[in-house]
Amino acid sequence: MNATDHTPADLLRSALAADPGRPLVTFYDDATGERVELSVATFANWVAKTANLLQGDLAAGPGDRVALLLPAHWQTAVWLLACASVGAVADVGGDPAAADVVVSGPDALDAARACRGERVALALRPLGGRFPQVPEGFADYAVEVPSQGDRFVPFAAVDPEDAGLIVAGREFSGAEVVERARAEAAGLGLTGPGARILSGLSYDTWEGLNVGLYGPLATGGSVVLCRHLERLGEEALAKRVESERVGVVRR
Repeated sequence: MNATDHTPADLLRSALAADPGRPLVTFYDDATGERVELSVATFANWVAKTANLLQGDLAAGPGDRVALLLPAHWQTAVWLLACASVGAVADVGGDPAAADVVVSGPDALDAARACRGERVALALRPLGGRFPQVPEGFADYAVEVPSQGDRFVPFAAVDPEDAGLIVAGREFSGAEVVERARAEAAGLGLTGPGARILSGLSYDTWEGLNVGLYGPLATGGSVVLCRHLERLGEEALAKRVESERVGVVRR
């Protein structure tokens, strides 16, 4: 990646410029059988649309706190990079009552209602599907995001030294996220472009976020992100590792 990349959004821009067609996130849900593969270009398009939703419709800007009440999922990865693009603070599993915006999966809607700001709900259904009925008091992400613009330009420049991420009670600036992702890459087995890692870790720790998103993004690698991996037997896991050409497994 480019030495001038100082935020996660910078890393994504460099990845897009270098090789837009390569896989970035391959997602499995072993409770539903879902598999989704997102190239750098497809992922970046989702990020741009989500950042436009966040900045435009939800009126979020630099320093605003976005509580992400979401599991390890490809759409969560999109929201993390959308927050970085806008300059908002992605507060993973954060207190909705202290947030300007809350983004919730279907299992956390009751808790999310404590947010007095904007509320967005994700059904987390295969192919990014909608809720059969929109939860009261929420905007349905799958309804709102398709019409958003495919290119994103922030209203205000994002300062890499400002807070960008909170996870497990620890605050990171955008620059710290990039620096740590690069520094820890070799220890994760992410040895350079093309490295492919499988993660069954949750997104509620730095390790889970780094293995499941930031590390691969910072090194030109890719991640096979698995939800409900505990439901997959060892033989089936071995077949997935082989078929997905995975070099490292973290679970």
